[in-house]
Amino acid sequence: MGRLTTHVLDTATGKPAVGLKIEVWGEKLLKTIRTNSDGRADAPLLEGDALKTGQYELRFFAGDYLRGLGLNLKEPLFLDTIPIRFGVSDAGQHYHVPLLLSPFGYSTYRGS
Repeated sequence: MGRLTTHVLDTATGKPAVGLKIEVWGEKLLKTIRTNSDGRADAPLLEGDALKTGQYELRFFAGDYLRGLGLNLKEPLFLDTIPIRFGVSDAGQHYHVPLLLSPFGYSTYRGS
């Protein structure tokens, strides 16, 4: 059974990004979640029949998260909403899309 998961780590603090809002998009908005104390969703973002072959986008609301840390960051923030677009070619597989985040950069990859 295929599934889509994510994990957000704050590389500036070395800790999980807690409470970060994430939207899951296909052709429309599919789900909105907030990360838990481990920087993860409490359940897969999509799984089983909900995960289909096609294009997806995760929107990470990094700006809201960074503002909530109380850092002395100037507006507009360098990073605000971070869209990660990716394709699912085999809906029976596990697609893990982590985000490593700091106020001035981010990276992602297909994890396991």
